[in-house]
Amino acid sequence: MVWYVYLAYFVAGLFLANGVPHFVNGISGGRFQTPFAKPLGVGESSPLVNVIWGLVNFVIGFVLVRGVGDFRCGFTLDILMVGLGAVVAAVGLAWYFGRVRGS
Repeated sequence: MVWYVYLAYFVAGLFLANGVPHFVNGISGGRFQTPFAKPLGVGESSPLVNVIWGLVNFVIGFVLVRGVGDFRCGFTLDILMVGLGAVVAAVGLAWYFGRVRGS
């Protein structure tokens, strides 16, 4: 498989992991940071905006996984790249939002 397929899977993992906090906060009725809030990335958006932004992230992640290459489940490099992207996003988001939210 060519290198850009693995890059697409890595980016899919980033989007899938990023969708989780937005979606969960939104369906829980909580406000959370989105790229649409003011100040950018620091201000909080409404629960509805977070649900929509979470779903958009999930759709982008799904399209990248299903639309690029020939994704295979199981212990493969495909899954490893999606998982690695998710871990990088999770650690980065935890660090960033921990600082922004003062935890």
